[in-house]
Amino acid sequence: MAEAKLNELQSDINELNALLKQATRKRVQDLLSIEIRKLETDWLNQKQLVKSNVDDTPAASTSTKQEKRYQIKLNGYGWDQSDKYIKVFVTLKDVQNVAKEQVYCKLTERSMELHVDNLDNKDYLLVINKLLDPIDVEGSFWKQKTDMVVVFLAKSRQNIKWSHMTELEKKFEDQRNSKFKPEDMDKKDPQESIMSLMRNMYESGDDDMKRMISKAWYEGQQKKKTDTMEL
Repeated sequence: MAEAKLNELQSDINELNALLKQATRKRVQDLLSIEIRKLETDWLNQKQLVKSNVDDTPAASTSTKQEKRYQIKLNGYGWDQSDKYIKVFVTLKDVQNVAKEQVYCKLTERSMELHVDNLDNKDYLLVINKLLDPIDVEGSFWKQKTDMVVVFLAKSRQNIKWSHMTELEKKFEDQRNSKFKPEDMDKKDPQESIMSLMRNMYESGDDDMKRMISKAWYEGQQKKKTDTMEL
């Protein structure tokens, strides 16, 4: 389309130049010269636009390709606590090489999100919802260490010991303890009782509960395989 317009402008310029050579009256010559200059300006602008589009297209494709990154959601982490803080340990190889502004947390009183952007062209995200107890967002912070990020969640109620990291984990254990009664041990195999309990909890639980049970089951299967190989 742009090249066709260039050709049309050039044809108009050529025809006006031919008319200019035939014109004998000065007023007509001036009018033709003005119109020719206008068309020549349009022709130059159009040509520059075509050249810019050709030059920019490969650069735009390269830029898009370079900026494309994948997000990886993290599930594994370790945690510990002191009287003042819940400390969350997240292992990420070479995270110490990432710029500080690319490692950050989004915190609420009952949740945390750890973001690590552009680590080996990947974005990492760890989400922990429904914390067992409220945290002090302003008093919380995080640190980059060698192959690790440590998040310090300030306890709103200091000197209170957390039994679990989240409400969901506590609910899971409470239900297991209440449903798995000692007398059941005499009636059937303990492993079968645990599996039956987990099935019941999975069927009646919400999405978070189902994810946790699936994770626990997977880790149990992996441990069983490892124990078998060691034997």
